[in-house]
Amino acid sequence: MPTVLVPAARVDRWVLNFNGRHGATGLGVAGGALTGAASDGSTFTARLPFDEAYDGLPDAAAFAAAAEAPERWGVLLVRKGGFAAARLEGTALVEHKIGQRHVQGRTKAGGQSQQRFSRRRDNQARQAFEAAADHAARILGSSGDLVVITGGDHTAVTEVLADPRLGRLKVVAPWLAVPDPKRAVLDQAVADAQAIRIDVHNA
Repeated sequence: MPTVLVPAARVDRWVLNFNGRHGATGLGVAGGALTGAASDGSTFTARLPFDEAYDGLPDAAAFAAAAEAPERWGVLLVRKGGFAAARLEGTALVEHKIGQRHVQGRTKAGGQSQQRFSRRRDNQARQAFEAAADHAARILGSSGDLVVITGGDHTAVTEVLADPRLGRLKVVAPWLAVPDPKRAVLDQAVADAQAIRIDVHNA
C-alpha cells in the first residue's frame, strides 16, 4: 500500500485526479481520516498532519482547510553524521541549527584494532548525540510542551530525546526517513511534516 505526501493546497486536485483514474469516488470520514472508495475498488485514507483527527464533512476542500500547522512546533532530525533542530511558528522557521559530526565508519580489522575502532566510534557517536541534545534543548526544550516531528536514525533520535531537558516535548507522527541532515534536508522535512499523508490501495 503506497503512501504519498500531498501538500494541503493540492489535496482537492489529488482527489479529483483519483476520481478520474479510478471512477466515481465516494468520500467518507472514519477514524479521524478522510476516506475515498472508487467504483473500480480502489480506496484511499488521508490523514491530517501532527496526529490531528478530522471530524468534519466528507469533502476534500474542507479536509484540506483543516490541515493547519500548530502555533508552535519543532523538527528534530538526528543521524550519526549530524543533526538538525528547528523551531517554527505556523509555517515560519523561527530558529534552527544544523550540525555535522564525523563518526568513524566500521573497519574490517580484527582483534584489538577492531575493538579500538569500535570504542572510538562509540565515543564519537556519543559526543555527536550530546551536541545534538545541547542544541535541541536550546531551540526546542525551552518552549514547554512543544509538538515535535522527528526523523533520521531511530537509535540516534532515542539517544538525544533521553536528555532530561527534552522530556516535555510531544513527539507526533510522521517519522521522517532522512539522510544526514543538511539545510535542504531540513527544508524538505519541514514541508513533509505539514503534508497530508494518503495511503492508497489500488484495486
